[in-house]
Amino acid sequence: MSENFLGAKTQAMLERGIPLFRNGLKFESELEKAGRRGFRAARQIVVDKAAGDFIWDLDGKRYIDFQNGWATNPLGNAHPEIIEAVHQAHLRYGFHYDHPLRYELAEKLLAIMPDRALSRFNYEVSGTEAAEAAVHLALTHTRRRYIISFSSSFHGESLGTKLISGYDGAKNRYLEAWTGGVIRAPYPYSDEMPAGMSQEQYVDFCLWYLDNHIPKSMVPRDNIAAILIEPGLAEGGNWIPPTNFLQGIRAICDKNDWLMISDEVLTGLGRTGKMWGIDHYEVVPDILVVGKNLSGGIEPCAGIAARDEILGDNDAFSSGSTFAGTPAGCAAGIKTLELYEREGLVANAARLGRIASEIMSTWEDYDIVRQVRANGLLVGVGFHSPDPAADAKNWWVARAVRSQMLANGVWAISDREDTIRMYPALNMDEAVLREGLGVMEDAIRHVTAQGFHEGDSPAWPTGVAGF
Repeated sequence: MSENFLGAKTQAMLERGIPLFRNGLKFESELEKAGRRGFRAARQIVVDKAAGDFIWDLDGKRYIDFQNGWATNPLGNAHPEIIEAVHQAHLRYGFHYDHPLRYELAEKLLAIMPDRALSRFNYEVSGTEAAEAAVHLALTHTRRRYIISFSSSFHGESLGTKLISGYDGAKNRYLEAWTGGVIRAPYPYSDEMPAGMSQEQYVDFCLWYLDNHIPKSMVPRDNIAAILIEPGLAEGGNWIPPTNFLQGIRAICDKNDWLMISDEVLTGLGRTGKMWGIDHYEVVPDILVVGKNLSGGIEPCAGIAARDEILGDNDAFSSGSTFAGTPAGCAAGIKTLELYEREGLVANAARLGRIASEIMSTWEDYDIVRQVRANGLLVGVGFHSPDPAADAKNWWVARAVRSQMLANGVWAISDREDTIRMYPALNMDEAVLREGLGVMEDAIRHVTAQGFHEGDSPAWPTGVAGF
């Protein structure tokens, strides 16, 4: 294999650990095959330490953290006040279901819901479980059988959320017969629009599809329970929907007596520079899914909020978990919300988002950058091969840029997609944010100047952690 970019300790840990997991049986053969083709080993990280805006790998190298625990650390890594609150909760309550913290956190959350219109709460462990709970709640409340979700949406990796998501068709392989209650509609991406449509025309088409094509060609209007929407596609590439799309969905739901579910696992609690992503659109959903930022990246805690008439009296709905609303999770949530208020995190996220957008405003001038997208600190940069005739896949270009970023000390997310996604902490030091984006632009400049070739694509096999 060509040049190895991994530190010795990181290399040793990956070689020891990766074969234990998914695709581990073919790990060695895939590396050998990649080496014969001239592929370069993809840069990887195994975290040895995390603090504030930074992480360190096993070889002692420090990185600016734009990955941010997959967007779960709104106050940076390992915030000491949240850790202490969790510790005190463990000491006092251990693990029990009924404790006062679960009521206190629910009160605080319901007080900040959009228009204070969602006044009932149900705890879950993760965003995945919360998304499933929201869907089951909608089905049982309406006594209908269909849910509409969107292409490239991502709601989780459980059986139910795989069926609901539209992130990748491969995610549903061998589950095709189970998807009968899910209808996937087009999402109006801001590039690669069909048939030469303008953005406005594409939005109109997507809304027409919801209100006309689905009821007339697929299922009756009165058998659709809800539309499940992310107000920013997040895992699907940090796509930012136009205002009239979300407002149009609300109007269609009102017209047809469908519920509107806003999945705010990643867009909620300040990520977009408002408390909830849906707040940008002056729309109030019927059910809201919350997770990620809720517990400061220290303990699992998630849930759903809903209107009184939906969650206040519904004997058919059941959800929850042994680990839903634990004392430690609720203590983390209470302390996180306290820090939000004390430090003005939502306003700060909006301020940092404006700075990031200004810095990135000229990046589309680079041949390999297709589009820059940002809403607060929900940030995505899309890439493509500048030569349409080249064999290089667009996601290889994104991975080449990310690999160069890692080489120079910035950690961001790029799965098998043509986008690099960034989720800086909402309280990230402005100088660190500027430095990290400067490193990213240097990486874009480097890949643009060097030219893209096959040797830049990743050598690790599909399914390896750290991509």
